[in-house]
Amino acid sequence: MPPVDDRRNALATCRFIHSADIHLDSPMRGLSDDVPDIARRLRLATREALTHLVDAAIERDVDFLLIAGDLYDGDWRDYQTGVFFVAQMQRLATAGIPVYLIHGNHDAQNHMTRALKLPDNVHVFSAETAETKTVAGLDVALHGTSYAERAVTDNLVPGYPPPKDGCFNIGLLHTALGGHDGHANYAPCTLAELTAKGYDYWALGHVHGAEVLAREPHVVFCGNLQGRSVRETGAKQAFEVVVEEGRVVDMTPIHCDVARWAIADVDISPAEDFNDVLAAMRQALAAEAAEADGRLLAIRLRLTGQTALHETLIADPDRLLAEARTSAAATSTADIYVETVRLACQPAAHSGDQAEREDALGELARLLESAADDDDVRAMVAADIRPLIERLPHDIRADVDDALLAAAIEGDTATLVRGASRYLLARLSQAPGNT
Repeated sequence: MPPVDDRRNALATCRFIHSADIHLDSPMRGLSDDVPDIARRLRLATREALTHLVDAAIERDVDFLLIAGDLYDGDWRDYQTGVFFVAQMQRLATAGIPVYLIHGNHDAQNHMTRALKLPDNVHVFSAETAETKTVAGLDVALHGTSYAERAVTDNLVPGYPPPKDGCFNIGLLHTALGGHDGHANYAPCTLAELTAKGYDYWALGHVHGAEVLAREPHVVFCGNLQGRSVRETGAKQAFEVVVEEGRVVDMTPIHCDVARWAIADVDISPAEDFNDVLAAMRQALAAEAAEADGRLLAIRLRLTGQTALHETLIADPDRLLAEARTSAAATSTADIYVETVRLACQPAAHSGDQAEREDALGELARLLESAADDDDVRAMVAADIRPLIERLPHDIRADVDDALLAAAIEGDTATLVRGASRYLLARLSQAPGNT
């Protein structure tokens, strides 16, 4: 018979929620005011997601709630952000549910977080050193530290306290771990360092996609609570974690998001005319709306395939977006916001070759074709776009689905010139007298 683990057998059962990256009142990227009602609802989505999280904690009668960093989204633009958070925490206080949180890179120790008076049930880990907090009435020890500044490049794990005997030990850490696309590599560490610490559960934040990295012990990114742009697609959640006799026996996602972002590839190769393109977009919108399960859907349509309509489509992208949004508005079963329509399609073989024309448009096409291989032209383009690329946010630079933007970031000026040439020629070819 194997020896009995006395430490583990002494542990009490508990139920908690692991959340992170709420980014309360974060500005949604990719919004326009063309559809003001939907834009307003998207801007309120992070508040509603937090409300859903608090609702779930109360309904499920959890023992405590964890927030693993980035509660806020930098310095507040409106003091009401903090007022709203305090009101939600007071709901948990009334229900007798304590909250334990660390500050991440987006909320660090800014002026507003220092000035905010929180209810007594909210416990914030120090930014000076990692510390341990125990949950009253439970054999649970929580270990964590807050960011003192936005950019934390040191490994924080060695400074965490040892596990507390006779307790279920949880570590709260805001980290990129070994690095994740679209996320700055803050508080870097390894999975091996976390598992060797002796804790039973690591509640991680910073990475916005949910991922269970290990189960003995549990090392978990819960992801963010609400998608904020088309770079944060799919379901968003917190995790309800059930512990019995010192072991995690169940993890259930709690989908708190009120709006869901999606990217849909639409193959328009079979399309014979513009109406066929619209029909294909409508079909994609309906399918994605069903996946959103009643939530507001914010979607990017990406047209793919080879098509003889390529020239027509790139000549008037504004019309294409307007038609897509009209189709979305006509979908009676769901609320849909079309963020944009991206043209990832290619011209059909031998279609629209303006360089073969014997007129002014053909002469221009040949001139533009040669420009892509001209070192002086490419140097001028590189000099013009470099300052713009340097100002791009980190997450956009790391996750790009637009071919020309990717070319700009990579310094591929030949592709940029060719892309600009195709657009110019398409616009000119659709002008009266050039068809």
